[in-house]
Formats: sequence, structure tokens, C-alpha cells
Amino acid sequence: MSDTMLAIGTRKGLFLARSTDGGPYEVEPIRFSTVAVPAVAIDTRGATPRLLAGIEYGHFGPSVMYSDDLGESWQEAERPPIAFPEKTGATLTRVWQLLPSPSEPGVVWAGAEPGALFRSEDGGVTYRLVEGLWEHPHRERWQPGGGGLCLHTIVSHPTDPAIMGVAVSAAGFYRTTDGGLTWQAANQNIRAPFLPEGRQYPEFGQCVHKVGMDPSRPRRLFLQHHFGVYRSDDFGGTWQDIGSSLPSDFGFPIVVHPSRPDTVYVLPLQADIDRTPVGHRYRVYRSDDAGESWQPFDRGLPEGPVHAAVLRDALTASQAGVFFGTRDGEVYASHDDGESWSQVARHLPDVLTVRAAVL
Repeated sequence: MSDTMLAIGTRKGLFLARSTDGGPYEVEPIRFSTVAVPAVAIDTRGATPRLLAGIEYGHFGPSVMYSDDLGESWQEAERPPIAFPEKTGATLTRVWQLLPSPSEPGVVWAGAEPGALFRSEDGGVTYRLVEGLWEHPHRERWQPGGGGLCLHTIVSHPTDPAIMGVAVSAAGFYRTTDGGLTWQAANQNIRAPFLPEGRQYPEFGQCVHKVGMDPSRPRRLFLQHHFGVYRSDDFGGTWQDIGSSLPSDFGFPIVVHPSRPDTVYVLPLQADIDRTPVGHRYRVYRSDDAGESWQPFDRGLPEGPVHAAVLRDALTASQAGVFFGTRDGEVYASHDDGESWSQVARHLPDVLTVRAAVL
């Protein structure tokens, strides 16, 4: 017997849903009611799965909670587990991303606002600032995107812990090959159309929305920009546009299939100003050739019209399937690589993040 767990972070609480042996998902009672949960992770590396949740306590501030009993109880090691050293003069605004390292047991990475990366070596209980990125000389010229100066994406090489990348809005993509001691801006050929003519290909300053890594070819990355969908075959050294055949190259999420090489998913929105699904229908676009061509899939999804967007961390692909959640509180699942969909939940608060794992 196998269980699939979904962790759904929303504007007002965390929802867990479970399916046994491919059966229907049962949505459990809300956790952290009325508290925003912008980041979740399901860490299955140990004998016992650990759930991690980046939460917002309102005027008490953001924090990270963990559970070792599949969400029945939650702990916080200290208050707060993530904090900036006093010398930085910075205050934690939000935890945007939680990522268990694929190559280092016990290591969990956290992406935070304002534009910072933290490392935990005790499974996500306590964290320290990665000073190499914090002290990057570009930092003083980074500008916040619409959601703030958020480090919302972490990609980590599956076997080499020295290699990883992060995306910061609206600074761009940065990479390291020495475990975070030094960082290099890696945005060549990414166009920033909101900048004046002649300055649209800067070294940094791009509004990157999300980056995904192909786990079978870890030098291959896929990037959803504020305008544009890109691929890199050299871990961000150079990028090429792969979004010209999509109905819109504006959107937030981009994810890579965990076991099908060159298979990537996006969910296009109309445009910057009209942030609704293209044609007012949810359609997940899949490429099976690393972005050379795209196919839309919507079987089982509402016929429309729909007007809610899907945020950068609300689309996910794992061995459990492909899942996405919407800003009007609906969650959908596909168990055939996106070709057909079924509804998991509805009438939830605004979905911020979705993660899935086979337990």
C-alpha cells in the first residue's frame, strides 16, 4: 500500500490531502488557520518523512515549522529559526522557498525576503545566512519585483552539492560552483522588455518568475521570465528563447518532469496587466522536446470562463503526478503526465504553493 501526500499552502492556512493506492484524495482539516503559508516541503529522505512549512504569524513575523508525524503536531525549534545577523541590519519578511538538498543528508535550503539564502544542517530546524550571496556586490542595486525582493527559487544539483542556483525578483538568476562561497549573475540573452531600448539585456535586473532543473540533465535549466520562456544547456551560462510557439510567454510557474527527460510544463497567462489564464481556460502546456514545441492539455479542467491565476509555486511535478492550485482555491491532479486532470479540492483560500510526494 502506498500513500501520496499533497501539501497545499494557502493565504489562510495549510491543507494536507492524501490518496491511498491511487484512490481519491481526502483533504484533511486545516492547519495554521488564518495564517499564510507561502512555502512548504515534504522531506522523504529519512526513515520518517518530515513536513516543513514557512508560515506568516501576522504581527509576530514569519517562521518555519516542522512536523515528523505527517502534520498531526508541529514544532518550532526556536523563535525565530531564520533570522538575519544583526550586522546586516535586515529583517526577515517572508520565507518563499524550502528545499531539502538532493545530495546532502540533513541539509535544507530556505529562500527568503529580502533576497537571501539560508542553510540548515539539522533537517530544517535551524538556519544560518549564506553570506556569500548576501554580500554580493550587485545587491545594493537589486530592485524588488511586484512581490518584493524575494528569493523564490532554489535549484540544487542532484549529486554535486557545490553547484546550485537561485532566482531573485527582480535581480535575476545567480549560480555558484563552490557551495555558495561565491556567486555569478547568469542572465545572458534574457530580455527585460520593461527596460529602455539598448538596455534590455543587462547583466542583472531581470524579473525571473521561476526556474526548473532537468534532474536527468542537471546542466539544463528552464526559466519563466516576466515576459519570455527560456532554456539553458550550460546551467545558466547562456539562455535561448523557447516560448515563441506558446499563446503567451507571460506566466509564473515552470516545472520539469522528475523522470522524463526534456519534459517541461508551463501555465500561460494572458499578459502582464491581464493576469488570467489564456482564453479564460486552465490549460497546462507541456513540451516533450525541451521547449522546441508545446501542446496544451485541459481534459478534466473547467471549460471556463475562469479568471484566477496560478502562482509560481502552485504548479509542481513529482513521482506522485502533476498538480496545480489556483488563486480561487481549486487544486487539480494529473496521473498521466498532464494529459488529463481531476479535481482534488475546491473552495480553499488563495493557493500559494503545492508540493507532492509518495510516502
